Amino acid sequence: MRGRRAPSVATNPLFVGAVTLLVVVVAVLLAYQANRGLPFVPTFELKVDTPDAARLVVGNEVREGGFRIGQVAKIEPVPKGRGAQLTLKLDTSAVPIPEDTTIRIRPRSALGLKYVDLLRGESGTALREGEVIATNAGAVGPELDDFFSIFDERTRTNVDRNLDYFGTALAGRGAALNRTLGATPALLGDLPPVMRTLVNPDTRLVRLLDETADVTRVLAPLSSTLARGFTGMADTFEGLSRDPEALRDTIERSPETLQVGIDSLPATRPLLTRLAAISDEVRATAREVRTSVPAVNRALAAGTPVLRRLPAFTNDLEGSLRALRGLAKSPTTDITLAGLTDTMRTLNPTLQWAGPHVTVCNYFTYWWTFLSDHLSDEDATGTVQRIQVKMAPIEQEHSLTSFGAQEPVNGGEIDPLQHALFGDAAALHDQGAGAAVDANGHADCESGQRGYPERLATGLPAKYKLALDAATPGNQGPTYRGRARVPAGQSFSSEPTGIAPPRLP
Repeated sequence: MRGRRAPSVATNPLFVGAVTLLVVVVAVLLAYQANRGLPFVPTFELKVDTPDAARLVVGNEVREGGFRIGQVAKIEPVPKGRGAQLTLKLDTSAVPIPEDTTIRIRPRSALGLKYVDLLRGESGTALREGEVIATNAGAVGPELDDFFSIFDERTRTNVDRNLDYFGTALAGRGAALNRTLGATPALLGDLPPVMRTLVNPDTRLVRLLDETADVTRVLAPLSSTLARGFTGMADTFEGLSRDPEALRDTIERSPETLQVGIDSLPATRPLLTRLAAISDEVRATAREVRTSVPAVNRALAAGTPVLRRLPAFTNDLEGSLRALRGLAKSPTTDITLAGLTDTMRTLNPTLQWAGPHVTVCNYFTYWWTFLSDHLSDEDATGTVQRIQVKMAPIEQEHSLTSFGAQEPVNGGEIDPLQHALFGDAAALHDQGAGAAVDANGHADCESGQRGYPERLATGLPAKYKLALDAATPGNQGPTYRGRARVPAGQSFSSEPTGIAPPRLP
């Protein structure tokens, strides 16, 4: 008899069970640890500061271009700041990572699962392990529930209702959907030639769509009118459907009517050709009209109330026009107008000379201002004129108060005190009204700002230092509130004259 072999350890049920249990435990540990990285596998660690963790959890994937390159190892608050700091463990195959790399937190599904999307930059400098990438609010996309929260409760209820109705309708059309899917290949087979025809520039599809948009824009204000028209058409078709025989007879005669149209339409081609040429010109005009329509609308809106009041105004105007007609027929009207014309012709030279005194030198305003100050002393009944009389010294030779004066007081003959104060200035100043402008219309406001010229006495002997000439040589310029020259378009005269004065351009 042979001897029995010793039993193998591999055939021992207890050993096999223990090994199996060990393999299962290791597999479970590896599966559990896979969410935090496999052991003994090198990784590259980065930190990301984000304003919001956006419901990330530890173990969420880190992806680049849709491929998994790591996972979120830790989520904790940002040190000394607001937001969250993510610790990412990346595969070493993903390094080096440029320093201008950014991240986005994106949804992985509609159920709320998220992942970190790494958007690699283009910098030549790489990030070191443990460095922090700072992000802004743009790194976190909107949440799905935040999107639905923009709708109020009534809208959400209607959305639920629509999903229920449309879902039920779609589910109840299963057989029709199957037939549609079965016919789709044939439809798609015929679609390419149709699409090639549509994209051909000769079809002018873009222009058709633009014109259709214009048509709908024009028809939009008339939507209620069109709706009433369709309602009336429905009533018309309902009436036609009640008499099938009459409708059938109409349809039987339609081919003859259409044939008449086919025979006559070619004759309208020249008209349509000319109409097309005119349409191009009308289009440019229409663009201009579109620009001017707002102004026209405002004018019509402003003119409509005026037109409503026009009949009453016309009735009131009728009496005035009758009176005007009676005045025109009166024999004295022509005589009065002729006399008025002569009066204006006579006054015109004076007005041309006096006008610059007002428009350029502002003397009219100054006169009334100084007059009010001149009449400012009060008495028992009102105000009185303030006057300070200064008489010439009687002892002076040829004084104005002396009846024996034989010639004017000369500048050199005034008393020593006046000579010390005024020097050899003229003794007599009687220049009268000065000029306002020169011959070219520039300001020459002499009154009130001429100073004390030593001599202005044309025609008198040179020994007399008198100021008698009205005009002072040179331009004195404007007054404090005056103009530099005569206003454009105004006629003027620097001297009183009866001839036609010049007019500034």
